[in-house]
Amino acid sequence: MLTIDEAGGRVILQRPDGTRATYALDTHEAFEAISAAWLRCGWDTKYVYSFTWMGRPIIQLPEDMIRIQEVIWRLRPDVIIETGVAHGGSLVFYASLCAAMGRGRVIGVDVEIRPPNRAAIEAHPLAPHIMLIEGSSTDPRTIATVEAAVAADETTLVILDSNHSRDHVAAELDAYAPLVSPNSYIVACDGIMAQVVGAPRTQPDWSWNNPITAVEAFLQRNPEFVLEEPDFAFNEGQVRNRVTYWPKCFLRRRP
Repeated sequence: MLTIDEAGGRVILQRPDGTRATYALDTHEAFEAISAAWLRCGWDTKYVYSFTWMGRPIIQLPEDMIRIQEVIWRLRPDVIIETGVAHGGSLVFYASLCAAMGRGRVIGVDVEIRPPNRAAIEAHPLAPHIMLIEGSSTDPRTIATVEAAVAADETTLVILDSNHSRDHVAAELDAYAPLVSPNSYIVACDGIMAQVVGAPRTQPDWSWNNPITAVEAFLQRNPEFVLEEPDFAFNEGQVRNRVTYWPKCFLRRRP
C-alpha cells in the first residue's frame, strides 16, 4: 500500500511482507515508489492505448520510446528488427528515427498483419523505410526471410514485442540473437507482466510465464550476451532508473 502525504512532503510505503518505509517526496526512493504505483494504475486503465506516432496508434509507454530512441541514436543501426506489428506505430516511430538520422531501415514481423493496418503502413510517408514480413516470428521460414534481408556487415538491433509468453520469447531470443551485432542489443519488451500479476487484464501464471524468465534462462545459455541497462544519455536530476514496462529488457552482445 502506498500513501502520498503531500502536506507532509512524504511517501509511506507498506510492503506485502509487513515492513514499512517512509521517504521524503524530494528523493529518488519516493519517485520510484510512486512510479511503481503509477505503472500499475496505468496498466489497469490502459493508459498506453491512448497515443499515436505520426498518425499510427503506438501502444507503448512514452518513456520506453524516448529511452530506446537514446539507444538508437547512439548505435545508428543499419537495421531495426521488430517482432509484433499491431497498428504499426512502433515501426513508424523507428522509421522516423532512421529518416532523421539519414541511416537505417525497419523490418516488422507479425503472425498476422491485418489488412487495414498493412494498408495504412504501406501508405505512410515513411513506408520506404519499412519492410513487412507476415508469419510467425519463430517459424523457420519467417526467420530465413528476415536473415535474407540483413547483410552480414550491417549493424542490427532487435526488439521483441509480439507474444510475451516465456516459451515464445525464449524461442525468439534463440532465433534472433545471432542477428544482433556486437555491442548492439536484443530487447525483450513487457517484462512488467511479472509486476502486475493480480491486476485486471492479467493471468495468474504471469508470475513465471513472462519475458524476464525467458531472458534469465537465455543468459545462462549464452554468455556472449549480458543484461545491461544503457546509461542515461543525459541526467541532471535524481532519478536513477527507468519508469518502464520493459524491465530487464536490454541484452547487449559482447564484442
